[in-house]
Amino acid sequence: MELCGGAGHSYEIAKKLSKSGLLIGIDRDKEAISAAKEKMKDLENVIYYHGNHDNIKNILDELKIKSVDGILLDLGVSSYQLDERNRGFSYIGDANLDMRMDTSQELTAKMVVNEYKEEQLIKIFFEYGEEKFSKNIARKICEYRKNKQIETTKELVDIIETSIPNWSKNKNSHPAKRVFQAIRIEVNDEISPLYNTVRNSIKCLKSGGRLCIITFHSLEDRAVKNAYIDAEGKCTCPPELPYCVCNYVSEGKIITKKPIYPSDEEQKENSRSKSAKLRIFEKN
Repeated sequence: MELCGGAGHSYEIAKKLSKSGLLIGIDRDKEAISAAKEKMKDLENVIYYHGNHDNIKNILDELKIKSVDGILLDLGVSSYQLDERNRGFSYIGDANLDMRMDTSQELTAKMVVNEYKEEQLIKIFFEYGEEKFSKNIARKICEYRKNKQIETTKELVDIIETSIPNWSKNKNSHPAKRVFQAIRIEVNDEISPLYNTVRNSIKCLKSGGRLCIITFHSLEDRAVKNAYIDAEGKCTCPPELPYCVCNYVSEGKIITKKPIYPSDEEQKENSRSKSAKLRIFEKN
């Protein structure tokens, strides 16, 4: 049995997995699930589940599945969501400020931008976006919204661009990229549950099963790396002791001591893959 986190992924991968057993596609985005169903309508042995991979154990329990052979988590925003401009994920073009992966949830990007206090915005932009001009941007947003609500992605982009000095702008990176990432992470709560999601995913594996996780920025990658290290475990006994007395327990081993990066060929074919990192863990 195979488990794939994210229903809208490569057709060829899904085809191979569905042939070898049962494939379960989990996505919190109903539109992505609908698109995947249409693309993979000729495949058998596929279950599509509207949910969040943070709840992977509960999902498997509901499906009466005790354990699985493999799990793939493809984190972050999808190309489908970025290309659907009306969803408000992209800083290119103009759309309503939304950024919800699950459109049934209440919190939107518009609410974050217009209702969060200046100190909250600074914290989000700095921690989730690693934006060094977080204070300037948050201040400009708060000044702007005194007169009018910020409703569209273009309005927000314009504010961000005026908040960043010209000398610091990188022609190879959009000035709004980090702030949009930060708001998206806040809206969808992408980071805080991630460590526990990784640990719970390992528990859902059969012996010898592997967890493969693709990350797209340093915050995700750090959480995954730390969870893998803790799951692998390490003896904490003083080196002078002849044998282990700390009784540490290892859940498995890290297969990729360093992350796997996309090939040059893949990066040429898909520019969005450039920041991707793959880390793999095998359960005992």
